[in-house]
Amino acid sequence: MVKNKRRDGFEGEKLISLPEAVCTNLIKNYPATSQIYITHIGYFPKATFHHRQRRNGCRDNILIYCMRGKGWYTIGSNHYLVGPNQFVIIPATSEYLRYGADEEDPWTIYWVHFSGKDMGSFNASFGIGLTDGPRQIPLNEKGLEIWDNMYQSLAMGYSTENLCNANFLLYHFLATFLYPAKHKQSEENYITQSILHMRSELHGKLTVEEMAARHKLSASYFSTQFRKATGMPPIDYFIHLKIQKACQLLYKDNIKVKEVAEAIGYEDPYYFSRLFKKYMNVSPEQYKAMREK
Repeated sequence: MVKNKRRDGFEGEKLISLPEAVCTNLIKNYPATSQIYITHIGYFPKATFHHRQRRNGCRDNILIYCMRGKGWYTIGSNHYLVGPNQFVIIPATSEYLRYGADEEDPWTIYWVHFSGKDMGSFNASFGIGLTDGPRQIPLNEKGLEIWDNMYQSLAMGYSTENLCNANFLLYHFLATFLYPAKHKQSEENYITQSILHMRSELHGKLTVEEMAARHKLSASYFSTQFRKATGMPPIDYFIHLKIQKACQLLYKDNIKVKEVAEAIGYEDPYYFSRLFKKYMNVSPEQYKAMREK
């Protein structure tokens, strides 16, 4: 039996419950916001003894995103366990509802209650049901960014601008969970970021494993996608950028080949010279002489 049950009050928590009058006035004055709107929003880190019991259910939909630890929820006679990087959308219901943190490994959760003028139709449209159970999802960085924007907007007060901004963001927030594949970091984006990182590290060394890890990808997958996008493997591309930089440096007067080699991360000038000739078909000295003519 869980002792010291509590609904909130966790160290480091964030919690905003909008007064019902605020939501009512917003809908009255801005009917477009009545489709779905935030009623409560929160973040509970390592929520030891977290426990909620709703004998008459909840008139809101509840989205819970578990980042770490474990938790559970029960709807009627159905019991579900929730683990890291899983989320659940509990639809508005009048059934007996309970949820809480695991006793041994309490969950860290981001959550949002949201309601609307016809939640039954909303849930039916998006296939949100009472027996769906938790769903696995990749780390939802975009969703967390949007959650923070929603929270910060509401924390600034209940002005019309703040309320409308938070509630319009809610649509985007839900989309990152309902359609996670549409919100993954794009291939073009991480390829571009990798190339920019290479350019900033021309003086040093990089490995495929390091570059892949920056984007939480396996080395083999990263290499395959990089080659598809650029036509060459990542390390070859990195060397290509180094040689390009060497050509620029060789334009300078009174610069030695050894200094150019060191500037792009090669301690051995002879190795650099062989590599330069492999890519440019002339030695660094010949290239410099050609530029000086």
